[in-house]
Order: sequence, then structure tokens, then C-alpha cells
Amino acid sequence: MSESKEQHDRLALEYHRRSPSGKIEVIPSKPCVTQRDLSLAYTPGVAAPCLEIARDPSLAAEFTGRANLVGVVTNGSAVLGLGNIGALASKPVMEGKAVLFKRFAGIDVFDIEVDCSDPDKFIEIVESLGPTFGGINLEDIKAPECFYIERELRKRMNIPVFHDDQHGTAIIAGAALLNALELQGKTIEEARIVFSGAGAAAMAVGGHLVKLGATQSNITFTDKDGVIYVGRPDLDPIYASIAQETEARTLSDVLPQADVFIGLSVGGILKPEMIRSMADKPIVFALANPTPEIHYAEAKESRPDVIVATGRSDYPNQVNNVLGFPYIFRGALDCGATTVTIEMELAASRAIAELAREVVPDSVRDAYGGETIQFGPEYLIPKPVDQRVLLYVAPAVAAAAAESGVAARPIEDMQAYRDRLAAFLGRTKQVMAQIENKARQNPKKLVFPEGERRRILRAAHELVQHGICHPVLLGETDIIEAHARELQIPLDGIDVVDPKKSDQAGGYAAAYYGLRHRRGVTPRSSAMAMQDPILYGMMMVRTGDADGLVAGVSMNYPDTIRPALQIIGLKPGRKVTAGMYMILQKERTLFFADTTVNIDPDPETLAEIALMTAEEVRRFDVEPRIAMLSFSNFGSNEHPQASKVRKALKIIRERAPNLVVEGEMQVDPALDSSLAQEEFPFSAIQGDANVLVFPELSSANMAYKLMMHAGGAEAVGPILLGMDRPITVCPRGASAEAVFNMATYTVMSAD
Repeated sequence: MSESKEQHDRLALEYHRRSPSGKIEVIPSKPCVTQRDLSLAYTPGVAAPCLEIARDPSLAAEFTGRANLVGVVTNGSAVLGLGNIGALASKPVMEGKAVLFKRFAGIDVFDIEVDCSDPDKFIEIVESLGPTFGGINLEDIKAPECFYIERELRKRMNIPVFHDDQHGTAIIAGAALLNALELQGKTIEEARIVFSGAGAAAMAVGGHLVKLGATQSNITFTDKDGVIYVGRPDLDPIYASIAQETEARTLSDVLPQADVFIGLSVGGILKPEMIRSMADKPIVFALANPTPEIHYAEAKESRPDVIVATGRSDYPNQVNNVLGFPYIFRGALDCGATTVTIEMELAASRAIAELAREVVPDSVRDAYGGETIQFGPEYLIPKPVDQRVLLYVAPAVAAAAAESGVAARPIEDMQAYRDRLAAFLGRTKQVMAQIENKARQNPKKLVFPEGERRRILRAAHELVQHGICHPVLLGETDIIEAHARELQIPLDGIDVVDPKKSDQAGGYAAAYYGLRHRRGVTPRSSAMAMQDPILYGMMMVRTGDADGLVAGVSMNYPDTIRPALQIIGLKPGRKVTAGMYMILQKERTLFFADTTVNIDPDPETLAEIALMTAEEVRRFDVEPRIAMLSFSNFGSNEHPQASKVRKALKIIRERAPNLVVEGEMQVDPALDSSLAQEEFPFSAIQGDANVLVFPELSSANMAYKLMMHAGGAEAVGPILLGMDRPITVCPRGASAEAVFNMATYTVMSAD
């Protein structure tokens, strides 16, 4: 049962009242613990950056947080759904806006509530705050004053000034309309568009659509008094540019044969019969909140060919400003934009529209209960939780700022910039961006034995789109093609092979028989074995018909490892295989081994695990510093499990005398430099280990999972070590994103 408004209001009040009150706080970005820290952060150290900025004001971007600080400024005169409630009462909304800036784009915010209704005085106050901020987000200021305020502040300030109620709505609605028109087979140049509402948002949306290509004479505005037409009595001068020469006087008069309705007015104004009067394949954007001009279900019932968007999160196609302002400011701040230009706004709309046409990640689908989400009438624009919006919109905005000549610090290397942006989305995104770049330089052919799985198909499509590999999907062709049609995924660049019908199966069967005939395999059983996609895929890799294999999403881990060992085998000189996880913390990367294969390794196996892990870690351009872990510190316990680690250490030092390795040791001195220096000054590892080799499987497996689920770390893996060819075994149930990541790593390994 859904909660009532009273219940929701009570929960909202409890949420905001919970200590500490409100939704935001300020935390230091640098260490401020010791006396030395304090002397650098404040007096006397603070004098040095002050003098540098006085000498060269542009250095404020280097020595202060200004280049990542936005002022969200309002007078509370037009708070969404609440009206003119005043500056103080608007503060929860502005704090909420601050949370969204930080959550979605890593931008810091000071919310500024100005108790001032005089536009000129308000302008003076905001202008005087210029030295504090890298940008100004004007919010919830009533029309028509908002137009004047933004226009004047853009003239007077040398930083981006953006009234989100106008331009944010316009940018998102523009993106949604571009895609809706494409789906309906119409062009923006020819579309007849009718607005209900002529406030700040409606005026901005109309102007933005013209910039996107709409024809001004095809756009008609209506307000509470009817159509805005040339010669209407007492017409506000601000409407002169949008008034039409027309005999129509009401919304009902202008909707017949219109292609598009955009509502930014009041709930319930649009009736089903009005939609039925529109042209074939109409588009209805009922954006009034919380009650749209017509409810989604009612609009859809009015005729089957309509595409509907609203401003509500409980209906498809929510036109939500959060898809715009965090990322627009991110791009503007990062290139030092001095204003927000038309070109930047258009670039944002087009980037958002483009992203909606891409395959939707599992993480987004999971956030919406696992529902099917793909480009179409019920998915015109990305969902607010789609992290990829940052990687699409911010670079597009920064590039447009440079092209329009307002970027004080133009982005020179856009790919490197995207890699930096990935850091906002978590360490996994950041690290994988670097691996992607390496993989993209030399794409390989990868085989996916579980090709009938939808998540494999989605991952394969993304891999092709990113130019990372040439996927080969194994499975029944009819099933894979049906899934591709369902998901609207083109199979361009993807090979589909049915092992049961393959011309190669005979050759693989003969090779498999030659490999395993003294292991109980007969010619007949060999032929039958090649109908199994996992065995067929392994033979593709063994014979060189594929460069690597990725599997495991629907299989038990041993069921993938076993055929890999039988068919691919170990690298020359290796005696075991092992699993490694890369553990990504905010400021540190660690490598854990063995997390997946060897239950209770002996000293020789433990030594080999450490040496294989060191070899793999160097692929990341990291010099390994290995801690051989135990519950004992340097002989403090003579238990066999501790002595096993000591013996392994001796073997490692004999085989790799230049490798930095230490043990047996507990986790504390491996990662805590103060403790290591005080208690174990002789140790080669002084709290600076980056590779942790565990004494047995249970501790390693539990440790990496605890780091993920209780320690807030991200994990990439498992990475299979010691195999003669690149074989990747994903965790059972891995998402399409995880498959994409592991396939990307496999390509890098194959190189």
C-alpha cells in the first residue's frame, strides 16, 4: 500500500530534523590534524596563496575551491509547487539542490537565500558575491523578474550564471522532444507546437526549441487568458516576440492538427478529446508538477499513437532538471567558462538525447526493479540515476564553451578529461577508463560461451561501441537474434556462432580428441563435447581463432576453471592458477590473492601465487610491494599456518631477490605506517603494501567481500592468474557492466 501524503510529510519532517539538522555540511578537503597542518591551512601558511592570487587572480582556481564552488541563489519568490514562500522557507529546497550538485557531479555548493524582492538590489547583492563562486545557479525566482535578473548578472559577472528553472527545463525538454520526434517520424523544423503556459520555463523552452531548429511561426503560446496573439489587449511587452498572427483564442482552438503539446501551466487543463484532435502520432509533454496537465494513463488511453512525458518520477519519461544542471556546471567550471552560451545549452540537449539511444546499463535497470528499459516511446531521456550522463554532458558542454570562445581554460585532451570525470563515479570507473584506453589501442577477438544471455548481448554491444573487441557469441542463432530484436541491439560487429551447426566443430573435435584421448575422451564423446559452448569456446582460444574467453555469469566457478585447465592449461613454468581482486579505496588501490581457487595452499603454491600476482600488478604500471599475511608477526607464533607463510617468503626471495616482499605479518603493519615504524623498523614493508597475499582461501575470500560490503571499497575481478591464454571467469550473476569491465581487462591481457 502506498503511503498517504500525511505519512510522507511526517517522514520528510523527520528526515530533515534528524541530527545534524538539514541536508548539508562543510568538511575540510585537506588534513587538518597536526600543528603543522594548521600552520599550512591557516596562519602563517595561508599568506602565500593569498599573495599569489593578489598577483594573478586566475590562480584562485589552483589555490582555492572557487573553481568547484557554485552559489545556489534565490529570493524564494517562485518555489516549485509552493509559490512565493520567501527566502527563509525556501532554504530546504536550496539545500536539496546542493545535495544534487554534489551527488551527481562532485560540485560543492553554498546555498544563498536573499531576503530581497527588489530586482536591482538583488542583482547588486549577487554580483558582489562574484569572488566567492565559480558559477551562480539562480533558483526559484518569479517571472518576469527572473529574465531581467539573469540577463543583468550575465552582463556584469565573469562566471557562468544560469537560471535553472528556465534553461534546465528547456535543455531536458529539448532532448526529450528530439527523441520523441524521431520516434514519431517527424522533424523539429516542421512540427506544430502548442504551449500551455507562458512563464519563465515555457518561454525558455520555446526559445530553446527554436535554437534546436523549430520554426518560430509554428509555435503558439497560451496562458490563463488564452492564446498569446498579436494585438491582444494589455499584452505584456515581454510576450511581443512570441505573439502569433492567429484567429484562435483558446487552447482548444489551436490544438487541432498540432504535433506537439508542451504544458508548463496547471494540472488538468488538457482533456482527452483535445489530444484526439491533434495530428497523427502526437507528442504530449504534460510537465506541470505535482499534477500534470493530463495524467499519463489518461493521455495514453486517449489514443494509442501518443508519446507522453511528465515531470513526475512515477511515470515514464520524467523531464527532470537533475539531468542537466549538475553536468552543465561541471563542464563549465572545468573549462573556466565565463558564461553559459547558447551553444553550450544546445550541446547539453544533444548529448542527453544521444545517451538515451544507448543500451541501458544493468545498474540503471536494477534501480527500477529490473524492468526492461530501452530507447522508445516510454524511454526518451536517460533516468536520473544513470551515471553516464556526466560523461556525456560535461565534455559536450566544455567543448562547446571552447568553440564559442568563453573557455578560459579549454580542455586540451578530451579523452583524459573523460577519464578524470570517471573519478566522480567511483574508483572502478576511473581505473577501468585507463584499462579501456589500453585495450582500445589493440582490439582483440573475444569469445563468450554464454551468448544467449541478455546481459552478455548488452555487454557485447557496448564493447563494439567502444571499439574494445570483436565479440563472438556462442549459442543458438535464433535465440540470440530474438534477444537482439527485443533489446533493439544491432548485431553489427558481433559474430554469432551455434556450436551445434558450426563448420569448425569437426576440426575442434579432432583437436580436442588429440588433446584428451588419454583422459577418457573418445572420437564420439569429443564430437559431442564440441556442442557445449564452453568447450567449443576454449578450443577457439586454444587454436588461435579467438584471443580470449569470458564466461561464468550463469555457471559455477569450478565448471569454468576445469575446462580452462584441461584445454588451455597453465603458462610454461607455472604449476597453479589463482584468482586476484583489485580493491579500490578512495585514496588507495590494493591487490588481494588468492581469492577464488586454492583452498589451503602449501608454501610452494603460496610463493607462486605471490609471484604471479606481482607479475599481473605490473600490468597496471604499479610496482608491487607484497605483504605475506598471517595472524603472526615475524615469528611471534610457531603454528604451522604461520610457518607455512615464512617458508613461502623464503622461496619468493630465492626466486625474485629484487621483489619487495615481507612476512609473515598481520594486516596492521602491512597497511599502518606508524605501527610498522614503531614496532617493526626492520621490515621491508612499512605500512605501504599494495599486494596482500592471504595464507588460505577462506580469509582472502572473506576479506575482499568485507572490504566491499562493510568497508566501502569497490572491487574489480576476479582476475585469473597463471593461464596460458587470457581466460576470464566472471562471478556468477555478474551484471553487463561487470562483464564489460572484465572483457576489457581480458583484451588488455591478450595484448
